[in-house]
Amino acid sequence: MNLHWLHKIGVTATLVATVVAIISIDQLWKEEWNILFISFQATAPFLHVGGVVAITLLAWLVAGQFARAERASFQVVLCIAYLSVVLALYLVPLTISSPCIMLKKDLGSRPAIFGHRGAPMMAPENTLMSFQKAIENKADGVQTDVSLSHDGVPFLMHDNLLRRTTNVDEKFSERASVHSSMFNWTDLEQLNAGEWFTTNDPFWTVHSLSASDSAKAANQSVCRLDDLLSLAKASNISVILNLQELPVEHPYNNNFINITLETIMNSGILQHMVVWLHDKDRQLVRQISPDFQQASESKREVSALIADGIFSLYLRYSQINVKEVREYTSRNLSTILYTVNEPWLYSVLWCAGVKSVTSDASHILKQVPSPIWLMPPDEYNLMWITSDVISFTLIVGIFILQKYRLGSIRTYNPEQIMLSAAVQRSSKDVNIMKEKLIFAEISDGLGNAEELSLYSENGYDGCSNEAITPLDLQDVRIRMRD
Repeated sequence: MNLHWLHKIGVTATLVATVVAIISIDQLWKEEWNILFISFQATAPFLHVGGVVAITLLAWLVAGQFARAERASFQVVLCIAYLSVVLALYLVPLTISSPCIMLKKDLGSRPAIFGHRGAPMMAPENTLMSFQKAIENKADGVQTDVSLSHDGVPFLMHDNLLRRTTNVDEKFSERASVHSSMFNWTDLEQLNAGEWFTTNDPFWTVHSLSASDSAKAANQSVCRLDDLLSLAKASNISVILNLQELPVEHPYNNNFINITLETIMNSGILQHMVVWLHDKDRQLVRQISPDFQQASESKREVSALIADGIFSLYLRYSQINVKEVREYTSRNLSTILYTVNEPWLYSVLWCAGVKSVTSDASHILKQVPSPIWLMPPDEYNLMWITSDVISFTLIVGIFILQKYRLGSIRTYNPEQIMLSAAVQRSSKDVNIMKEKLIFAEISDGLGNAEELSLYSENGYDGCSNEAITPLDLQDVRIRMRD
């Protein structure tokens, strides 16, 4: 490239920074790329209209180039390329299958909303305050992660280590890297499980808390399973239980499920209010608690799921498509998708027929009265056809206008311009100009500086009301040949 060395450095630095940024984003949000397809699917009707508007505006530039072009081949290629893009955009709706293009009467029931680890935007995750906040905001249930202390007490903790959500580095610094389940309950109950929330502000929501709530959040403790179950029973909400894997050396590794089941049964919560995710020893779980809602985190054939007595799937929202959701629903299998925090995503899943979602923002999703982009098919077809017709009409009009404005413009050399602007002169002066035009055409328009000087010496002032006709040029050519 013919660039200054500073420009080359700038371009190189920009390119490197862009590549690094893309790689970093991919590492941080690798699982979030799938949301792009869902967002395109959801907004496709509106993206189509936006694309039609953009290609219509582009017609002004394309028509201008078409009108200025002197070669017919270039005009044909330009026209075909542009019209191909236009036609493709006009027909895109034939491939659109947005789940929210449907009649309102065909819309399924509102998906139940489970607070993911409680209400982690309003209180520290997996603490009693977090679950209380979820209930206060009318969540249909809560989801939590169950672990087992070294002395056999089921408690709630998502991470294998205690560092992120407790002050274990301060209390037991020498054991901070030990698996959370290897602590006795007497040690766990000494930890602060809320100060990290007010300090790190993981969802940028601490500023919205009242002073009392902020102080309460900062003083939360690790929560036991039976405390949550008592709260759920009193509030009549469902609980999704996800059992964490214990280290092989844990003294209760083989009895984890039995201890957890015993805790559930002793709490008095109704069995059908418990959603059980753990795949291990399902047969044992069914024998002890036959009315649990059995859910699987593995997407399998419908027949295989039913044979195992599983009637719910617990999946990430990007692991399943609309067709599969509706197929499962038709076979009486419900879907619980995690973690859904945006109203637009909740709306798309609602239209798709999803039965339940887990969310960090249950208080926000509860405010969504109906799917955001619900649109009857007839209304969408009308919008599609109308936008295409208006666009095509405007494009045709723009091409006609640009052809009228620019179509008569041609390239003239200086002699032609001077000749067309000549004043009434003697025939000798006019003949001189005609001869110079012929010579200019023969020499492909060369000799501009000296010829313009000659015009100035002959007294041409650039004013004229007499046009030179093609017959005059023909006379000059005949006279030159003679």
